[in-house]
Amino acid sequence: MTYIFYVLELISFLIPVLLAVAFLTLVERKVLGYMQFRKGPNVVGPYGLLQPFADGLKLFIKETLKPSTASPYLFFFAPFLFLSLALLLWNFMPVHTPTINLQLSLLLVLGLSSLSVYAILGSGWASNSKYSLLGAIRAVAQTVSYEISLALILLSLILLTSTFNLTYIVNVQQFSWFAFSCLPLFYIWFVSTLAETNRAPFDLTEGESEIVSGYNVEYAGGPFALFFIAEYANIILMNLFSVILFLGGPSPFNNVFPLNTITVGIKTTFLVFTFLWVRAAYPRFRYDQLMFLTWKSYLPFAIGSLSLVIALVILFSISLPLF
Repeated sequence: MTYIFYVLELISFLIPVLLAVAFLTLVERKVLGYMQFRKGPNVVGPYGLLQPFADGLKLFIKETLKPSTASPYLFFFAPFLFLSLALLLWNFMPVHTPTINLQLSLLLVLGLSSLSVYAILGSGWASNSKYSLLGAIRAVAQTVSYEISLALILLSLILLTSTFNLTYIVNVQQFSWFAFSCLPLFYIWFVSTLAETNRAPFDLTEGESEIVSGYNVEYAGGPFALFFIAEYANIILMNLFSVILFLGGPSPFNNVFPLNTITVGIKTTFLVFTFLWVRAAYPRFRYDQLMFLTWKSYLPFAIGSLSLVIALVILFSISLPLF
Protein backbone atom coordinates (compact mmCIF):
# COMPACT_ATOMS: atom_id res chain seq x y z
CA MET A 1 0.00 0.00 0.00
CA THR A 2 2.92 2.34 0.70
CA TYR A 3 4.11 2.07 -2.90
CA ILE A 4 0.58 2.74 -4.19
CA PHE A 5 0.34 5.94 -2.14
CA TYR A 6 3.81 7.00 -3.33
CA VAL A 7 2.81 6.50 -6.97
CA LEU A 8 -0.43 8.43 -6.42
CA GLU A 9 1.51 11.27 -4.79
CA LEU A 10 3.91 11.27 -7.73
CA ILE A 11 1.04 11.50 -10.22
CA SER A 12 -0.73 14.17 -8.17
CA PHE A 13 2.11 16.65 -8.68
CA LEU A 14 3.03 15.62 -12.23
CA ILE A 15 -0.43 16.49 -13.58
CA PRO A 16 -0.28 20.12 -12.33
CA VAL A 17 3.25 20.43 -13.75
CA LEU A 18 2.10 19.25 -17.19
CA LEU A 19 -0.93 21.58 -17.06
CA ALA A 20 1.37 24.46 -16.09
CA VAL A 21 3.59 23.66 -19.07
CA ALA A 22 0.56 23.63 -21.39
CA PHE A 23 -0.71 26.99 -20.21
CA LEU A 24 2.81 28.49 -20.14
CA THR A 25 2.95 28.04 -23.91
CA LEU A 26 -0.32 29.95 -24.20
CA VAL A 27 0.80 32.69 -21.79
CA GLU A 28 4.06 33.09 -23.68
CA ARG A 29 2.28 33.55 -27.02
CA LYS A 30 -0.21 35.95 -25.42
CA VAL A 31 2.49 38.03 -23.71
CA LEU A 32 4.62 38.19 -26.84
CA GLY A 33 1.51 39.08 -28.85
CA TYR A 34 0.55 42.02 -26.64
CA MET A 35 4.16 43.22 -26.50
CA GLN A 36 4.08 43.29 -30.32
CA PHE A 37 0.63 44.97 -30.46
CA ARG A 38 -1.31 41.89 -31.56
CA LYS A 39 -3.73 39.51 -29.86
CA GLY A 40 -2.01 36.13 -29.90
CA PRO A 41 -4.08 32.90 -29.90
CA ASN A 42 -7.77 33.76 -29.46
CA VAL A 43 -9.70 31.38 -31.73
CA VAL A 44 -9.55 27.87 -30.19
CA GLY A 45 -11.80 28.04 -27.15
CA PRO A 46 -12.71 31.14 -25.12
CA TYR A 47 -9.79 33.61 -25.25
CA GLY A 48 -7.70 30.85 -26.85
CA LEU A 49 -7.62 28.73 -23.66
CA LEU A 50 -7.88 25.46 -25.58
CA GLN A 51 -5.01 26.28 -27.95
CA PRO A 52 -2.35 24.34 -25.95
CA PHE A 53 -4.49 21.19 -25.98
CA ALA A 54 -5.09 21.55 -29.72
CA ASP A 55 -1.35 21.93 -30.31
CA GLY A 56 -0.56 18.92 -28.12
CA LEU A 57 -3.18 16.77 -29.85
CA LYS A 58 -1.80 17.78 -33.25
CA LEU A 59 1.75 16.83 -32.25
CA PHE A 60 0.89 13.46 -30.75
CA ILE A 61 -1.31 12.28 -33.64
CA LYS A 62 1.29 13.25 -36.26
CA GLU A 63 3.33 10.49 -37.82
CA THR A 64 6.60 9.85 -35.98
CA LEU A 65 9.38 9.93 -38.54
CA LYS A 66 12.97 8.76 -38.17
CA PRO A 67 15.82 9.37 -40.61
CA SER A 68 16.86 6.14 -42.30
CA THR A 69 20.48 6.57 -41.14
CA ALA A 70 19.61 7.51 -37.54
CA SER A 71 20.39 5.31 -34.54
CA PRO A 72 16.97 3.73 -33.84
CA TYR A 73 17.21 3.22 -30.07
CA LEU A 74 19.06 6.35 -28.97
CA PHE A 75 17.00 8.51 -31.33
CA PHE A 76 13.78 7.69 -29.44
CA PHE A 77 15.37 7.26 -26.01
CA ALA A 78 16.88 10.78 -25.90
CA PRO A 79 13.57 12.75 -25.69
CA PHE A 80 12.22 10.28 -23.10
CA LEU A 81 15.37 10.75 -20.98
CA PHE A 82 15.16 14.54 -21.32
CA LEU A 83 11.55 14.62 -20.11
CA SER A 84 12.16 12.07 -17.32
CA LEU A 85 15.01 14.16 -15.86
CA ALA A 86 12.93 17.34 -16.08
CA LEU A 87 10.03 15.75 -14.17
CA LEU A 88 12.23 13.87 -11.68
CA LEU A 89 13.76 17.09 -10.36
CA TRP A 90 10.33 18.31 -9.24
CA ASN A 91 10.37 15.67 -6.47
CA PHE A 92 13.05 17.58 -4.55
CA MET A 93 11.40 21.01 -4.55
CA PRO A 94 10.25 21.98 -1.02
CA VAL A 95 6.85 23.35 -2.01
CA HIS A 96 4.59 22.57 0.97
CA THR A 97 6.05 19.02 1.39
CA PRO A 98 8.75 17.68 -0.96
CA THR A 99 8.11 14.16 -2.32
CA ILE A 100 11.78 13.28 -1.71
CA ASN A 101 13.39 15.13 1.22
CA LEU A 102 17.11 14.39 1.55
CA GLN A 103 19.92 16.07 3.44
CA LEU A 104 21.93 16.34 0.20
CA SER A 105 18.97 17.34 -1.99
CA LEU A 106 20.76 20.39 -3.44
CA LEU A 107 23.74 18.28 -4.52
CA LEU A 108 21.43 15.70 -6.07
CA VAL A 109 19.47 18.36 -7.98
CA LEU A 110 22.71 19.78 -9.37
CA GLY A 111 23.90 16.34 -10.46
CA LEU A 112 20.63 15.24 -12.07
CA SER A 113 20.18 18.53 -13.92
CA SER A 114 23.62 18.04 -15.49
CA LEU A 115 22.52 14.74 -17.02
CA SER A 116 20.22 16.52 -19.47
CA VAL A 117 23.36 17.32 -21.48
CA TYR A 118 23.58 13.63 -22.42
CA ALA A 119 20.01 13.60 -23.71
CA ILE A 120 20.66 16.63 -25.94
CA LEU A 121 24.01 15.30 -27.17
CA GLY A 122 22.49 11.87 -27.76
CA SER A 123 19.63 13.30 -29.80
CA GLY A 124 22.01 15.33 -31.96
CA TRP A 125 24.39 12.42 -32.56
CA ALA A 126 21.65 9.81 -33.08
CA SER A 127 19.92 11.96 -35.73
CA ASN A 128 23.00 11.56 -37.99
CA SER A 129 22.51 15.10 -39.30
CA LYS A 130 25.13 17.83 -39.38
CA TYR A 131 22.61 20.46 -38.25
CA SER A 132 21.47 18.31 -35.32
CA LEU A 133 25.03 17.50 -34.30
CA LEU A 134 26.11 21.14 -34.51
CA GLY A 135 23.12 22.23 -32.42
CA ALA A 136 23.86 19.50 -29.85
CA ILE A 137 27.54 20.48 -29.57
CA ARG A 138 26.62 24.13 -29.10
CA ALA A 139 24.05 23.14 -26.47
CA VAL A 140 26.58 21.04 -24.55
CA ALA A 141 29.23 23.79 -24.64
CA GLN A 142 26.71 26.42 -23.52
CA THR A 143 25.19 24.30 -20.75
CA VAL A 144 28.51 23.12 -19.31
CA SER A 145 29.97 26.65 -19.41
CA TYR A 146 27.09 28.24 -17.50
CA GLU A 147 26.78 25.31 -15.09
CA ILE A 148 30.20 26.21 -13.69
CA SER A 149 29.02 29.69 -12.70
CA LEU A 150 25.78 28.27 -11.29
CA ALA A 151 27.68 25.68 -9.25
CA LEU A 152 29.99 28.35 -7.77
CA ILE A 153 27.00 30.49 -6.81
CA LEU A 154 25.36 27.45 -5.18
CA LEU A 155 28.60 26.76 -3.31
CA SER A 156 28.55 30.31 -1.93
CA LEU A 157 25.00 29.79 -0.65
CA ILE A 158 25.95 26.42 0.82
CA LEU A 159 28.80 28.03 2.78
CA LEU A 160 26.48 30.79 4.01
CA THR A 161 23.81 28.34 5.19
CA SER A 162 26.06 25.36 6.09
CA THR A 163 23.63 22.88 4.54
CA PHE A 164 22.77 21.05 1.32
CA ASN A 165 19.11 20.73 2.32
CA LEU A 166 16.72 22.90 0.29
CA THR A 167 14.13 23.00 3.08
CA TYR A 168 16.67 24.41 5.54
CA ILE A 169 17.85 26.99 2.97
CA VAL A 170 14.24 28.19 2.75
CA ASN A 171 13.98 28.40 6.55
CA VAL A 172 17.18 30.47 6.77
CA GLN A 173 15.51 33.16 4.64
CA GLN A 174 12.52 33.59 6.92
CA PHE A 175 13.42 37.21 7.71
CA SER A 176 15.92 38.16 4.99
CA TRP A 177 16.08 36.89 1.40
CA PHE A 178 19.37 36.17 -0.33
CA ALA A 179 18.11 38.21 -3.29
CA PHE A 180 18.74 41.32 -1.16
CA SER A 181 21.88 40.32 0.73
CA CYS A 182 23.47 38.64 -2.34
CA LEU A 183 21.98 40.81 -5.10
CA PRO A 184 24.92 40.51 -7.58
CA LEU A 185 24.87 36.72 -7.22
CA PHE A 186 21.13 36.70 -7.81
CA TYR A 187 21.57 38.73 -11.00
CA ILE A 188 24.26 36.39 -12.33
CA TRP A 189 22.16 33.38 -11.32
CA PHE A 190 19.09 34.68 -13.14
CA VAL A 191 20.96 35.45 -16.36
CA SER A 192 22.71 32.07 -16.19
CA THR A 193 19.36 30.29 -15.84
CA LEU A 194 18.29 31.95 -19.08
CA ALA A 195 21.32 30.39 -20.77
CA GLU A 196 20.86 27.06 -18.97
CA THR A 197 17.29 26.70 -20.23
CA ASN A 198 18.21 27.86 -23.77
CA ARG A 199 15.98 30.92 -23.59
CA ALA A 200 16.39 34.13 -25.58
CA PRO A 201 18.72 35.95 -25.87
CA PHE A 202 20.81 32.79 -25.30
CA ASP A 203 18.85 30.38 -27.54
CA LEU A 204 21.91 29.58 -29.66
CA THR A 205 21.06 25.87 -29.72
CA GLU A 206 17.89 26.66 -31.68
CA GLY A 207 19.18 29.44 -33.91
CA GLU A 208 16.77 28.91 -36.81
CA SER A 209 18.66 31.33 -39.04
CA GLU A 210 21.93 29.43 -38.49
CA ILE A 211 21.39 25.73 -37.80
CA VAL A 212 17.73 25.05 -38.70
CA SER A 213 16.36 24.54 -35.16
CA GLY A 214 19.38 22.71 -33.76
CA TYR A 215 19.43 19.30 -32.09
CA ASN A 216 15.70 18.57 -32.56
CA VAL A 217 15.51 19.35 -36.29
CA GLU A 218 14.98 15.69 -37.25
CA TYR A 219 12.23 15.10 -34.66
CA ALA A 220 8.51 15.23 -35.39
CA GLY A 221 5.27 14.29 -33.67
CA GLY A 222 5.45 12.71 -30.22
CA PRO A 223 9.25 12.79 -29.67
CA PHE A 224 9.37 16.48 -30.60
CA ALA A 225 6.50 17.12 -28.16
CA LEU A 226 8.50 15.42 -25.37
CA PHE A 227 11.43 17.79 -26.00
CA PHE A 228 9.01 20.73 -26.06
CA ILE A 229 7.34 19.73 -22.78
CA ALA A 230 10.69 19.10 -21.07
CA GLU A 231 12.07 22.50 -22.09
CA TYR A 232 9.09 24.37 -20.64
CA ALA A 233 9.06 22.18 -17.52
CA ASN A 234 12.72 23.12 -17.01
CA ILE A 235 11.84 26.82 -17.37
CA ILE A 236 9.26 26.62 -14.57
CA LEU A 237 11.56 24.43 -12.47
CA MET A 238 14.55 26.77 -12.73
CA ASN A 239 12.42 29.75 -11.74
CA LEU A 240 11.01 27.79 -8.82
CA PHE A 241 14.58 26.88 -7.88
CA SER A 242 15.50 30.57 -8.01
CA VAL A 243 12.57 31.39 -5.70
CA ILE A 244 13.70 28.75 -3.21
CA LEU A 245 17.35 29.83 -3.21
CA PHE A 246 17.04 33.62 -3.37
CA LEU A 247 13.44 34.72 -2.73
CA GLY A 248 12.74 32.76 0.45
CA GLY A 249 10.39 30.18 -1.05
CA PRO A 250 7.04 30.53 0.75
CA SER A 251 8.40 33.21 3.11
CA PRO A 252 6.79 34.90 5.06
CA PHE A 253 4.11 32.14 5.13
CA ASN A 254 6.40 29.13 5.62
CA ASN A 255 4.03 27.10 7.77
CA VAL A 256 0.65 28.49 6.69
CA PHE A 257 -1.13 26.29 4.13
CA PRO A 258 -2.30 27.18 1.46
CA LEU A 259 -0.75 30.68 1.67
CA ASN A 260 2.77 29.21 1.43
CA THR A 261 1.98 27.43 -1.85
CA ILE A 262 0.23 30.52 -3.25
CA THR A 263 3.21 32.71 -2.33
CA VAL A 264 5.65 30.38 -4.12
CA GLY A 265 3.35 30.37 -7.16
CA ILE A 266 3.19 34.16 -7.31
CA LYS A 267 6.99 34.54 -7.05
CA THR A 268 7.59 31.84 -9.67
CA THR A 269 5.04 33.41 -12.02
CA PHE A 270 6.79 36.76 -11.72
CA LEU A 271 10.15 35.24 -12.68
CA VAL A 272 8.58 33.29 -15.57
CA PHE A 273 7.02 36.52 -16.84
CA THR A 274 10.48 38.12 -16.66
CA PHE A 275 11.75 35.28 -18.88
CA LEU A 276 9.04 36.12 -21.43
CA TRP A 277 9.77 39.85 -21.20
CA VAL A 278 13.46 39.24 -21.87
CA ARG A 279 12.60 37.17 -24.94
CA ALA A 280 10.45 39.97 -26.33
CA ALA A 281 12.95 42.73 -25.54
CA TYR A 282 16.43 41.47 -26.45
CA PRO A 283 17.95 40.12 -29.69
CA ARG A 284 19.92 36.90 -29.81
CA PHE A 285 23.59 36.99 -28.75
CA ARG A 286 26.39 35.92 -31.02
CA TYR A 287 28.02 32.69 -29.89
CA ASP A 288 31.34 34.35 -29.08
CA GLN A 289 29.47 36.93 -26.95
CA LEU A 290 27.68 34.10 -25.15
CA MET A 291 30.94 32.41 -24.20
CA PHE A 292 32.70 35.69 -23.39
CA LEU A 293 29.93 36.57 -20.93
CA THR A 294 30.37 33.45 -18.81
CA TRP A 295 34.13 32.81 -19.06
CA LYS A 296 35.36 36.42 -18.88
CA SER A 297 32.65 38.05 -16.73
CA TYR A 298 30.47 35.71 -14.68
CA LEU A 299 33.04 33.05 -13.82
CA PRO A 300 35.66 35.47 -12.38
CA PHE A 301 32.96 37.30 -10.43
CA ALA A 302 31.57 34.03 -9.05
CA ILE A 303 35.06 32.90 -8.01
CA GLY A 304 35.67 36.27 -6.34
CA SER A 305 32.34 36.08 -4.50
CA LEU A 306 33.11 32.54 -3.35
CA SER A 307 36.52 33.66 -2.06
CA LEU A 308 34.87 36.52 -0.15
CA VAL A 309 32.30 34.16 1.39
CA ILE A 310 35.05 31.73 2.43
CA ALA A 311 37.01 34.59 4.03
CA LEU A 312 33.92 35.80 5.92
CA VAL A 313 33.08 32.29 7.13
CA ILE A 314 36.65 31.73 8.37
CA LEU A 315 36.76 35.15 10.02
CA PHE A 316 33.42 34.60 11.72
CA SER A 317 34.41 31.12 12.95
CA ILE A 318 37.65 32.52 14.42
CA SER A 319 36.02 35.53 16.11
CA LEU A 320 32.97 33.61 17.37
CA PRO A 321 34.59 32.32 20.63
CA LEU A 322 35.45 35.92 21.61
CA PHE A 323 31.80 36.75 22.22
